[in-house]
Amino acid sequence: MNCNIVTIPGDGIGPEIVREACKVLDKVGEVYGHTFTYTEVLMGGCSIDAYGVPLTDEALETARKSDAVLLGAVGGNVGNSRWYDVAPQLRPEAGLLAIRKGLNLFANIRPAYLYKELADACPLKKEIIGDGFDMVIMRELTGGLYFGERHTEEVDGVLQATDTLTYNENEIRRIAVKAFDIAMKRKKHVISVDKANVLDSSRLWRKVVEEVAKDYPEVTLEHMLVDNCAMQLVMNPGQFDVVLTENMFGDILSDEASMITGSIGMLSSASLNETRFGMYEPSHGSAPDIAGKDLANPIATVLSAAMMLRYSFDLDKEADAVEAAVQQVLTEGYRTADIWAEGCEKVGTAQMGRLIADRIR
Repeated sequence: MNCNIVTIPGDGIGPEIVREACKVLDKVGEVYGHTFTYTEVLMGGCSIDAYGVPLTDEALETARKSDAVLLGAVGGNVGNSRWYDVAPQLRPEAGLLAIRKGLNLFANIRPAYLYKELADACPLKKEIIGDGFDMVIMRELTGGLYFGERHTEEVDGVLQATDTLTYNENEIRRIAVKAFDIAMKRKKHVISVDKANVLDSSRLWRKVVEEVAKDYPEVTLEHMLVDNCAMQLVMNPGQFDVVLTENMFGDILSDEASMITGSIGMLSSASLNETRFGMYEPSHGSAPDIAGKDLANPIATVLSAAMMLRYSFDLDKEADAVEAAVQQVLTEGYRTADIWAEGCEKVGTAQMGRLIADRIR
């Protein structure tokens, strides 16, 4: 298979972790007889520096013509005046919102799985962890508060900011269908997270999700308020299978879920449209404080590349091989600094990428 991949290294540690993911993909191509061709484009702060905007029309069009997109991370330290003392649409993260909208990437899939080798890195008590957990957070990605109308104005001499949260039933239905489809391949349990006791948008969300559930009689549907879900994730993470939720709630909950896996450096993600096209990225940020120091954990990006193989290219065997290689490296005791524990061998970003690539079978 010949696969054309647009890579967006981005800012901070982005170039380092994307480099290692491509190294693993190249080994997959060598072992299984595929060709991966990469086209690099700029997005985020580096694009602002080069072109004055976080995402150019040309970069978006290049991504649109590819088979899939592999993204590192965008942005810098909050408060960096070079990138943040500007209009919101010119900040690094605006590029991320623009590419999601431009490619219609409405469905964000974020797995959160606890490797037994990393149980000691999990901040939760062993009695809470139990036999571990394996969940998928399905986050709606192109609607809600992040894409609603916003403005800041002065009212009676006082500055007032307004952000608008809007969803229509079609936006809710299509993400719900994705969630139930994935649940059918897992434990057949969907927990839909909302704030229906307060928000009209959440009451519509709950109504539409219940309508979709009727088409999946084998799947158990449960509703959970977002504040309760945040508590349950640290009280009993093993109860979750597929968590379905809107944009902002999903943003927050998926970061919480990532930390109970032992490190945010372990959490991959896929953002899909209505075809097989997707953008794949780690869930962590650009970590500018460790950029260029060979300290970043590339595993989340490598696992995101595995999701690309599975969801965009239908290469399940190859995806399994990448995931097995990550498991083997962890079993052998290799760790980057963020997941290191006594008795393990600490390695850098580049060495971790080599170790994983060397174990592709």
